[in-house]
Formats: sequence, structure tokens, C-alpha cells
Amino acid sequence: MSQKSVCVYCGSRNGANPAYSDAAQHFGTLLAEEGWRLVYGAGDVGLMGEVARAAQAAGGDTFGVIPVHLLQREVGKTDLTRFVVTETMHERKKVMIMNADAVIVLPGGPGSLDELFEALTWRQLGLHDKPILVMNVDGYWDTLHELLQKVIGQGFADASLSDFITWVDGPNAAMSVLRKVLRYRGW
Repeated sequence: MSQKSVCVYCGSRNGANPAYSDAAQHFGTLLAEEGWRLVYGAGDVGLMGEVARAAQAAGGDTFGVIPVHLLQREVGKTDLTRFVVTETMHERKKVMIMNADAVIVLPGGPGSLDELFEALTWRQLGLHDKPILVMNVDGYWDTLHELLQKVIGQGFADASLSDFITWVDGPNAAMSVLRKVLRYRGW
């Protein structure tokens, strides 16, 4: 059985609540302790940097993917186990999801939303069947959850869309779900 990999989408900023950084650090540590590889956006800033540094400090395998135009802005973290530079954002997202067994979204901004919605759309279209988790630290994603329910309620998506996302409140809950789902799927 090959090493499990978890794609983490999160902010290139730390956000206003210190709980976001704490969750990113804790999750990075838990991934490494589980022996799972972190797949992420290869930045050394914001929550991206927090999760990667924590995974590295705990001895974890790290796989970063960054488009060439963000190398300076997101301070490309070149000391990762594997560091990939792509031409475009779309390629970045494709490489990240194709090299992961599951996807999790921590707090973040428009980029994290873009990544989540692409993964969700691909799942809805049957292009992958990987679990997608949203870590709702201190209720950060509450309004997103409400919005998705409204999208379904107003007939713009099938009710099955709700089945494609598992909402968790923190790193420990996320790991618990990932262990069950990945073990069940034989990954």
C-alpha cells in the first residue's frame, strides 16, 4: 500500500484569529505523525507556511506545488520533500488533487474557495471520488455552509452535493474522519 497523501487548501495569510494558525500547525503535525504526505500550495507564508513547517518539524513528507508567477509572492518553500513549479494556477490545482487521496480546506480567502469549488465541481462531475473535508475552525466557514444549502434549496444543485463535503471543527476531528474514510476506501 502506498503512502497516503492529503491535499490541504488554506490561506496565504494567517487571518485575524490565532485559532486558524493553531489549527494549521496542529493539522500539519498530525499528518506527519500519521505518516501521511502533505500536498499543498508550496508557499512559506500564511497558513500554508504554518502547516508545512509543522509537518516538516514532525518529520513529515511534503509535496508543494506552486505556479511560477507566485514564487515570489507566496515565497516558494523550496526545502520541501518535493517542490513542483507549474505554469498556471489550473495546473497547480490539477497536480495537487491528482497527487492526493483526500482534500481538506482550512480557513482561507478567494484562492482557497477557488480550490474548494474546483475540487467540488470535479467531484460532482465524477472526475474524482476523493473525500473533501472543510475544517470549520471557530465557525469560519459557517456562511459557506449556509450558502451551499441555499444553492441546493434553490434548485441550482442536487441534494447530493451535501454528501460530497464533510464538515469538521478542527484537526483532531479531521484526522478521525480521514482515518475512517481512507481505511474504508482501502487507501
